[in-house]
Parts: sequence; structure tokens; C-alpha cells
Amino acid sequence: MNLPLTPTDIRPPFGRYSHGVEAPAGSRFIFTSGQLGIRADDSIPEDIEAQAEICFENIRSILAAGGMDLSDIVRLNAFVTRREDMRRYMNVRDRFVSDPLPASTLYIVGGFTRPEFLVEIEAVAARAE
Repeated sequence: MNLPLTPTDIRPPFGRYSHGVEAPAGSRFIFTSGQLGIRADDSIPEDIEAQAEICFENIRSILAAGGMDLSDIVRLNAFVTRREDMRRYMNVRDRFVSDPLPASTLYIVGGFTRPEFLVEIEAVAARAE
């Protein structure tokens, strides 16, 4: 099992994430590309919550194709275009992550390839074989 690393001599995380995650020796890894909030039919919801849900569902599908699931995520990188959407993104993230909590970074960015995209999420998952 992946081991969360949250030392007591540094400030606790701001949210539901670990400062670091140790994957056991011999683990297999899956690295996802950044997922955008676009459905298979090319439709894009207007709100960040729906876009973030699509991102996480896409990540779930990618991990399943490799024999893993969301509980195997050790690292998340998320990019949002509006500071005021940070909390809404984190609320969605918190519904999809589970113990052990992954390491996580959230960036505020100027935009993506298309202006309707509000969030992009990439993940690293690890599972001992």
C-alpha cells in the first residue's frame, strides 16, 4: 500500500492531501496526461464542478484500463483558470480522492488551448505488484 508522508515538524496540509506519498519498492506506475472537462461527445459544461467531475471520471477510466483505480493515485496536479474556482475544484477533488491521500498541487493559470476550459487535472498512480 502507498504510504502518506506528512511530517509533524512542518505545517499540516491546507486540505485533503499528503505532503508526500511513498510507493512501495516494485510498484507499477501509471502517468495520465492532463484531462480537460470535455465529454466524449465534445460537449463542455460551463461550470468548473462539472468539468472537474469529467476530468476525474476520465482519470478513473484511464486507471481502470491499466488495472488501477482512484485509490492508487499518489500525485495530482490541477490547473484552474480562476482563483475564485479553487474551492469548487477542491470540493470535487475531495469526493474523488481517498486514503491514503495523494500529494497534490493546484496552480492558477492564464488559460488553456480553448477559453471554455476551466480546469485540467493530471495524475500519477502506483500499485505494488
